[in-house]
Amino acid sequence: MTHPTTGADSPAADAAPIVAKPLRHPGRWAFAALLLILFVWFIISAARNEAYGWDTYARYILDRRIAIAALHTLAITVLAMIIGVVLGAILAVLRMSPNPVMRSISSIYLWIFRGTPVYVQLVFWGLLGSIYSSIGVGGFQINLEDALRNAFFLAVIGLGLNESAYMAEIVRAGIQSVPEGQTEASKALGMSWWQTMRRTVLPQAMRIIIPPTGNELISMLKTTSLVVAIPYAGELYGRATDISNAIFEPVPLLLVAATWYLLVTSILMVAQHYVEKHFDKGSSRELTSRQLAALADAEGVPPHNVTVATSNTPKRK
Repeated sequence: MTHPTTGADSPAADAAPIVAKPLRHPGRWAFAALLLILFVWFIISAARNEAYGWDTYARYILDRRIAIAALHTLAITVLAMIIGVVLGAILAVLRMSPNPVMRSISSIYLWIFRGTPVYVQLVFWGLLGSIYSSIGVGGFQINLEDALRNAFFLAVIGLGLNESAYMAEIVRAGIQSVPEGQTEASKALGMSWWQTMRRTVLPQAMRIIIPPTGNELISMLKTTSLVVAIPYAGELYGRATDISNAIFEPVPLLLVAATWYLLVTSILMVAQHYVEKHFDKGSSRELTSRQLAALADAEGVPPHNVTVATSNTPKRK
């Protein structure tokens, strides 16, 4: 930079650049080292502890019965989540309906299924066959005994209905997060209600809906261990418990079940990450200098952190 009167370089031009030094945190490093030492100590002590039954763990970790039970667990999780998402979306719409009857029905449903433990609900579903053996419709009798004795079917229905109460609130929060101006603009373009929801509201609401839905899916996977209340012993925890009762070694079989739960949960977490990344497209992006200049010209005032240089400004030497 040249001084305006003398033409000499100003002192500011010759000043040394400021070097920022990061603030040191020795306490953090000491605490992290302590945690690492405790973790290593736990791993070594657990590996040497015979009570864990590592030989039994290695024998059953890839057992065919355990693998099939893991597939049953995954099937219950997926089917129950499908019921929960579809019914939850319907309940969310009813909850926002101007009709007081529909709104009241949705609120009572949510009150019952969110206010009672899922274990109690599953016990009730297991006893439903003794309450309703048949239903009379007009002059016909519909036998429900066989259907209500299918433990897999009852597990899916029980978990799905419970999950729908939580998904209703998630979907409602996602829909209400979209500004009302988006809906009004879609109506001004002549879109129907369904077109507005499909093209405008839901694509924006999915960024809010997907993260908690992924958490609910992972939680559902672990909640399947409660279907022993129906009783249904074909899922992962029930099968591991049956084997442990037969060989009188509960600890290694619990570790086997925990390992499979961790494996499936990890896969679901990775899938959730990519789904969230897909729906985050367009929510934030970096602009080039040309785009920023165009934005400033359109707004009339340039952004506070952007400087637009004119083409006829001479370069200083």
